[in-house]
Amino acid sequence: MKNQLIKSLTDCIEACGNCAASCLREFNVKDMTDCIQTDVDCQEICTTTLAFITRGSSNSETLLKACIEICKSCEKECRNHEMDHCQHCADACRACYEACEANLSVAA
Repeated sequence: MKNQLIKSLTDCIEACGNCAASCLREFNVKDMTDCIQTDVDCQEICTTTLAFITRGSSNSETLLKACIEICKSCEKECRNHEMDHCQHCADACRACYEACEANLSVAA
């Protein structure tokens, strides 16, 4: 289960970084600012959560809960946009928060 969580976090980090970079290249970049900000927030929380999980921190549960909320927010924002990079990011965020939810009891 931990290996799947690590993979989901890593995939989400990559997808959010790609989405933010791709949004910056969109013609209507001003309309993408919320998406870019949410992508960056999600990438950061996933990176921090990954660090806590891989070192077995006793605070992992706290980070998992935060990661769930921010990934849900990022998925919601990305679903507002039809671009492939946004849809891919939304899918990665969903997989990530579902993996985090599945691991909450393991982290405790």
